[in-house]
Amino acid sequence: MAPTYARPKTVPLTKEEIKGKYEEIKEELQEVLDWQKEEESKINNLEFSPQKRGAAKRALKKAAWRIDTVQGQIIYWSCRLKGESHFKANIEKNEYWAKCKEKKIEINLR
Repeated sequence: MAPTYARPKTVPLTKEEIKGKYEEIKEELQEVLDWQKEEESKINNLEFSPQKRGAAKRALKKAAWRIDTVQGQIIYWSCRLKGESHFKANIEKNEYWAKCKEKKIEINLR
């Protein structure tokens, strides 16, 4: 006889834990935005070498990707704060990420 599903394997997150995760991801967004501003200032500073400015341009692309990732996480945790399930919140997050990927592909095709 096959074993039956008895209960969830992990304990669901409490409202306080969800709120804590939401605050953590908000702080991470601020860190990434600061990183983006720092890289933009390196590009605009003519005192830096061309190699440094080129590295800043590459880092700026990574920062833009990270911003999209963190904003997707913010969408996820805000949905969870509203009381939606992990499944529904994950769908919302993945739709946002798919939209970001489509924009990136569209930009690369130009």
